[in-house]
Amino acid sequence: MRLQLKNISFGAGRPIALLHEEQAKNLDVHPGDRIEITHGKNKIIAVVDVSRGIIKSNEISLSDEIIDYLKIKSKEYVHINLAVEPKSARFITKKVNGKVLTRDEIYSIIKEVINNSLTETEIAYFISAVYEHGMNWNETINLTEAIYKTGKVLKWSNPYVADKHCIGGIPGNRTTPIVVSICAAEGVTIPKTSSRAITSAAGTADVIETLSPVNFPASELQKIVKHVGACLAWGGSLGLAPADDKFIRIERILNIDPESQLLASILAKKLAVGSKYVLIDIPYGSGAKVTKSQGEKLKAKFVALSNHFHLKTKVVLTPGDQPIGNGIGPILEMIDVIKVLQQRNAPADLEKKSLMLAGELLEMVGKAKKGKGKERAQQILRSGEAFNKFKEIIEAQGGSIKELQPGQYSYSMYSPKTGKVKSINNKLVNGVSKILGSPVDKGAGMYIYCHKNEKISKGDPMVTLYAESPKKLREGLMLYHLVNPIAVS
Repeated sequence: MRLQLKNISFGAGRPIALLHEEQAKNLDVHPGDRIEITHGKNKIIAVVDVSRGIIKSNEISLSDEIIDYLKIKSKEYVHINLAVEPKSARFITKKVNGKVLTRDEIYSIIKEVINNSLTETEIAYFISAVYEHGMNWNETINLTEAIYKTGKVLKWSNPYVADKHCIGGIPGNRTTPIVVSICAAEGVTIPKTSSRAITSAAGTADVIETLSPVNFPASELQKIVKHVGACLAWGGSLGLAPADDKFIRIERILNIDPESQLLASILAKKLAVGSKYVLIDIPYGSGAKVTKSQGEKLKAKFVALSNHFHLKTKVVLTPGDQPIGNGIGPILEMIDVIKVLQQRNAPADLEKKSLMLAGELLEMVGKAKKGKGKERAQQILRSGEAFNKFKEIIEAQGGSIKELQPGQYSYSMYSPKTGKVKSINNKLVNGVSKILGSPVDKGAGMYIYCHKNEKISKGDPMVTLYAESPKKLREGLMLYHLVNPIAVS
């Protein structure tokens, strides 16, 4: 079938084709079905949606992702056909039934995720099956290799290329920009790519985006790193491990992060970006993704998997039973980061953890003697070198350091009694922050004034909720009162 493009310019984050209901009926396709779209020599699989009034029966509208891929202009023609069911669909069913997948079957799934042959529903089934049944060691190795080798791989002339990663889940905990700035100021090459939020209220990419762009093609990212020694970019725009970016988007919707997927995701990205030294932070405890014993087991798996791929990896377990820093949400977390880098009324816990991680990384690459890394990191931070390097990175990415303001609608709450902060529930803090609008609304989130086990007096400020609309503030406030994430005893 030949249809004319009507470009209504919509970004869906995935390939979506909008058909008139008459043509959908002629093709016998329904919303969520697949079609194959051809323009010249280019071909892509898209998911169907159906419209009555936006387009005419001889027209088709395509998401921006398809338009960019097909290099097509408005009023040009495309040919559409029904897309056959991808062969990897039956491998997903095999995993749903708890069976072990072969290397070829895993590669088939990853390749068909990348070429959009699988729908989001099918990808969600695969992720859920991995979450439910897990993967054995060979499956995890094959998944890592498939994710890594089916995308671009960056190469660097400097043999001391380092990276740092946290498994996530802890509100705040925005150590990455600080660690990268300290280590890059000392001459370590760090092509840092980060994800957006999965289970937490904000990811590093969401936070950096408050000051600068984070979406770059691989060639541009390489120029930035060669110029300033580091970057703070979003991994999803680089073509590095592209299947993983699609998995992350579905995991965010499902609010799950399967262990095998987590292992493969993190190490595949490090391999793809060309890292040789990797520091991994595993927060543990109540409200974290793992307990301490689970963290120890995960640590062993990271090290073993890294050894298989010849990565020099160190894993540290850190307490994660409460938020790190004060701000939760993109702007509020960036305000904390800048306070640390400028040494101005900085959150002590965020600074302490960042210095520990930076020190470990400096020792790994030989920039500090064993046991002296934290001391050297502190010198770099205190001297202002780290903040200057951070400014260089932000400016190289097309941004600038500026004053940031959280959401204009806010509501503060105060301690109802004198006592001790008994607990601050990570998952509930993340949940409330998301209802307030984080991370999409950059100014949304929470500012928490207290920490676990601290003494607090009646009437002391506990938390301020921020939102960018009155409606979201009301909804966040309702949820806060319902779940009460901060307990005082």
